[in-house]
Amino acid sequence: MPVGGYVCAAIVLVVFLFPLLYLVNTALKSNAAFVADPVGIVRDPQWGNFITAWNKGDFGAYILNSVLYTAAGSAIGTLITLVLAFPVSRGYVKGARLWSVLFVLVLFLPNALITQFQLLLRLHLYDNRLGYILMVSVGVGIGPLLFSGFVKSIPRELDEAAAMDGVGYWRYLFTFIFPLARPALATIFILQAVWIWNEIVLATVLLADPSKFPVTVGLYAFKGTYSNQWPLLAAATFIVAAPLIVGYVFIQRYLVNGVLGSVKG
Repeated sequence: MPVGGYVCAAIVLVVFLFPLLYLVNTALKSNAAFVADPVGIVRDPQWGNFITAWNKGDFGAYILNSVLYTAAGSAIGTLITLVLAFPVSRGYVKGARLWSVLFVLVLFLPNALITQFQLLLRLHLYDNRLGYILMVSVGVGIGPLLFSGFVKSIPRELDEAAAMDGVGYWRYLFTFIFPLARPALATIFILQAVWIWNEIVLATVLLADPSKFPVTVGLYAFKGTYSNQWPLLAAATFIVAAPLIVGYVFIQRYLVNGVLGSVKG
């Protein structure tokens, strides 16, 4: 790699790491130290800020809710993407090109909050964990586009060979396509998981019971109570972001492989 490439990589690294390091630096200060020097490097780390924020914000319960919503919503959303995008990408349904255009258009459409609220209300799923999971799971976003690109790298002859051997459509989809498309599906799962974990608008509208709130709504409530205590607020923010940061470290290779496979397809 030329020197210019290393310089660009270093700049990108600094741009992404600086906000995180600044957040940690703030979280480790006492309130008095932050007021005296907001941007200075911490000299006397206050590790207890994380414990205080965890206990006062009741983040344990909120994180469990978010784990449930993220795992279930992402799994269902990935399944929807697989079932929806494969026949469209292969042209096995009428109006496949129109469906492909719709995949792009929905990325730019606003969220129909009033419609979703009324739907869950009439289905008696308002302020219900299942109702919220169903709403976030259908927000597949860019998933169908990524999967359609990846499927193009799978030879169509494989479909024909399976059909000649008498393999049914659903069996073929889940026993052949699913294993072959694992990198793309893993990427779709990760992208949707990140969105669901950070989602706050739907949770605010569709959930009323605080015991069902995800961690983002819990952080918002914490901000309203401790908005004048910036170190505690920074510690709480890091607590919310930490699971995503740790998760990304372990799954980044799946994300990269899935995106590259979709682009090549």
